[in-house]
Amino acid sequence: MIQIVPQLKILLALQPVDFRKGIDGLAAVCRQQLDQDPFSGCLFLFRNRSATAVKLLVYDSQGFWLCLKRFSKGRLRWWPKAGSKAITQLAACQLHVLLYNGDPDSARMAEPWRRLQ
Repeated sequence: MIQIVPQLKILLALQPVDFRKGIDGLAAVCRQQLDQDPFSGCLFLFRNRSATAVKLLVYDSQGFWLCLKRFSKGRLRWWPKAGSKAITQLAACQLHVLLYNGDPDSARMAEPWRRLQ
């Protein structure tokens, strides 16, 4: 089971990828294009060119999880623009909003860590 906790490092690939790729193909994208280790335990998030689906890839020390979500209506409402960077980091709460096809930038969420008074 994949647990999406606040401490999980979530990396979002800004460029679309070919969704015919499976685990090995996406792991190669992590190594070659994103310069990241797919065995690091980070959750990698990819989208297809038409922005109608996302794939999550994560290694849990025993094997890889590959999850696909295809949106039944419409396209992704939000995805960061690909500038000079190939990858960006998301918070766990932002991932939840994105998976429900929301806009993490406009969602009003509490800070993940707050000092108790």
